[in-house]
Amino acid sequence: MRLKVRSLVGLIPLFAVTTLEPELLDQLPNFKARLEWFIHHRPTLKRNVACMESNGQGARRMLALCYVTRDRLEPTDKLRRILHKLLDETEFLSDYGIRALSRHHHAHPYLFSVDGQEHRVDYEPAESSSGLFGGNSNWRGPVWMPVNYLLIESLQQFHHYLGDEFKVECPTGSGRWLNLWDVATELSQHLIKLFRNDATGHRAIYGGTKKFQTDPHWHNLILFFEYFHGDNGAGIGASHQTGWTGLIAKLIQQTGEYS
Repeated sequence: MRLKVRSLVGLIPLFAVTTLEPELLDQLPNFKARLEWFIHHRPTLKRNVACMESNGQGARRMLALCYVTRDRLEPTDKLRRILHKLLDETEFLSDYGIRALSRHHHAHPYLFSVDGQEHRVDYEPAESSSGLFGGNSNWRGPVWMPVNYLLIESLQQFHHYLGDEFKVECPTGSGRWLNLWDVATELSQHLIKLFRNDATGHRAIYGGTKKFQTDPHWHNLILFFEYFHGDNGAGIGASHQTGWTGLIAKLIQQTGEYS
């Protein structure tokens, strides 16, 4: 059954993007010849990969699943349509990164029936409110560091091809237009804010845990939680997931380096 749920699944096609430098293609004549053959002899397959022929910034080529154009008003632009939802604060964009499930489902749970039994998908920003899936809600609302990191890298790749002229509204409906590198930087800042002290000296990751928020012996003992509350950024799940939440260090380094 096709379930029309607004989830991270619909954002994952953004990950399928890379750019090819003209100098690199010239150094690989056999690959370049096969690429040109594919373009001219497999039109039904080529149409599913964006910009294999068109040159972008620096005469680069791009391989991507999401179709893009330079016309800001083009209605068939798949990339813009996805980013419109991605950067919507009532959908995927939270103050602390991109949610795994759209907040739209908080007021509009997805309902479907199988063999006369009704099932539903709700927006669950933290722990599950039911025993479904063993009481685990981690893909139905929380923020995950690894997929956010992949989204940021993908947006940087799109910017590498499209350049500064290609802009999207961020957040959606704000009237503020940014190029995709700046959107990636904005998302990085949202994730960094999970760990940074706010104006009151509190860290979002510690939520309502007073020991870590107020005790000077514990406050700077940074924990790398498994995932984070989709609305307030509180750390959830295992507290030692440096394998993927440690990616925040790379984002901090990159933000400092390019800013």
